Amino acid sequence: MPATRLDLIDRMILAELQADGRMTNVELARRVGISAPPCLRRVRTLEEQGYIRGYHADIDPRELGFEVQVFAMVGLQRQAEVDLSAFENRCRAWPLVRECHMLNGEVDFILKCVAPDLSTFQSFLTSELTAADNVGSVKTSLVIRGAKDEPGVPFDVLEERLQIKA
Repeated sequence: MPATRLDLIDRMILAELQADGRMTNVELARRVGISAPPCLRRVRTLEEQGYIRGYHADIDPRELGFEVQVFAMVGLQRQAEVDLSAFENRCRAWPLVRECHMLNGEVDFILKCVAPDLSTFQSFLTSELTAADNVGSVKTSLVIRGAKDEPGVPFDVLEERLQIKA
């Protein structure tokens, strides 16, 4: 459903929850300027409609000993839908793969992987990823450091766009 079907209060609720999913309904209602009962109804509706997919803690992988982060660009030998779906399902089963995105262009998929150390990732790479059915090529890039990791969407850009259309 397009964002234009959401009113300003719904968009404010989403922006506030994106910034802090742990706040109470009372605090959320105060921030968006409505009372708590209709706020809770709106949140539940946004959840049911799929705008809110879940609530998660932002875990620091390095604090838990996951020192290695790698992006792997994967080229498949065949790109029929059945082959693409099979690879996506395989990625869902690999714990080290935290994100999997199908791309258009020179590579078919980019995977974001985490591992406790380089030897664990190397073992995954050689025994699982490159050995997987239909994988034709894998190019990896080790993350040296991250400059930005901002989940969600930029609500200020959305609001500007909606103002222009109005």
